[in-house]
Amino acid sequence: MSDFNLDLSSAEEHLDEEELAGNVVLGVLNGETDPQTWIETIENGNVLFLAVEGDLNELATGFAREIKDMGGQLMHFRKFLVVTPPGVDIDTDRL
Repeated sequence: MSDFNLDLSSAEEHLDEEELAGNVVLGVLNGETDPQTWIETIENGNVLFLAVEGDLNELATGFAREIKDMGGQLMHFRKFLVVTPPGVDIDTDRL
């Protein structure tokens, strides 16, 4: 077996210095929050993870189309709605 030399201390120099911004914001989608709040959260580069309490189609009407139009994604997973800003994909390969 040949020797394998891995220098992890210098590996960081070769990584892309892509700066990530934003947070994962937890919330409840029940109609009590102004849809504009969810839109602004996504515009600021955050990801929403919302527990759905009620009819998803009715509750998301005020913001879903605008988020999709700006390039964001929405995914209903179990009892949650995951909403991402443009450039953040939702990977469903393991579902």
